[in-house]
Amino acid sequence: MASDEKQNAPLRNFWYLAVPGRCLKPGQILAKTVLGEPVLLGRAAGGEPFALRDLCPHRGYPLHHGDFDGSRVTCGYHGWAFAPDGRCVEVPSLTLDRGAEASRIRVRNYPCRERQGCIWVFVPSAGRREEEPPEVPLLPGAGDASPVIDCSLRYPLDADSAAYTLMDPAHIAYVHTWWWWKQARRDLREKRKEFEPAELGWRQKRHTVPRENRVYRLFGDNVTTEISYRLPGSRIEHIQGDRHSAVSLLTITPLTDRETEVHQVLYSTLPILKLIKPLLGRLLYKFLDQDRVLALKHREGLAHDPALMLLGDADAQARWFFRLKREWQQAEAEGRPFRNPLEPQALRWRS
Repeated sequence: MASDEKQNAPLRNFWYLAVPGRCLKPGQILAKTVLGEPVLLGRAAGGEPFALRDLCPHRGYPLHHGDFDGSRVTCGYHGWAFAPDGRCVEVPSLTLDRGAEASRIRVRNYPCRERQGCIWVFVPSAGRREEEPPEVPLLPGAGDASPVIDCSLRYPLDADSAAYTLMDPAHIAYVHTWWWWKQARRDLREKRKEFEPAELGWRQKRHTVPRENRVYRLFGDNVTTEISYRLPGSRIEHIQGDRHSAVSLLTITPLTDRETEVHQVLYSTLPILKLIKPLLGRLLYKFLDQDRVLALKHREGLAHDPALMLLGDADAQARWFFRLKREWQQAEAEGRPFRNPLEPQALRWRS
């Protein structure tokens, strides 16, 4: 693999959001592709989620075409059965005196956790030793709550291009517009924000939201917000007022080298959000779909492999992302701890 291909490859040894927890019921299995690997998600009868390589080690038959009874996955080709931890528990074709041979067979299992109402899968690198992965990063202010609402869409973009949409403040005035709100190219204003390094990324320092923003008045007085970005591709916004709070997670999960799933998850103590959940869900879908439609059009240009420019403060966060990604890859290759190369900085742009 060429060095530029390695640099553009999705990052491993990270947790990726696989599905919102509500999408996987007890006794259910679901086929996914994560970083190009076939993954079978399941939820045991007791409620615990699990993730296995979605290929039977016998003949490579996809396990999701088989059955799951809440305690074991049975391959639909020859009936080989596997426990949620990947252990083979039965090979029907073996005679009784050779049945113990099945216990030595395993299908690869991935670390899988459910946290704050979302199911995450840890995707290790090929050379990583068997060891306990780090904890799933928890969202500040969400506690043990489940999301008020969530939305997932597939984008026809590689992981880097999709991640760029998380930190691009300049496209909002041209892409995320409606006839009743923020019509394109109008009302551009200069903004200045303070940034500082954070764990595996950076954050826009917590600041007070202007009172003229009516939506934020629902949170009470003294409303502040903090936005952070972290590898491998997450944007987290934490809004805090004296009465209510909200946490928004926008994160990407690379499916293949040309397709990425984007997840938007929202937690909040605002009672009104539960009442308007259908409307909110529609708006959230429309917002993400505007980026998806943009990605379809963008793909026409990217097919010609053009030289790309990152210009001015509006593109500074994209430059930071690629610096962090290169540092992570270099630290992994050298077997040393990751060192955040960023420094505090103020950015100015118009949007």
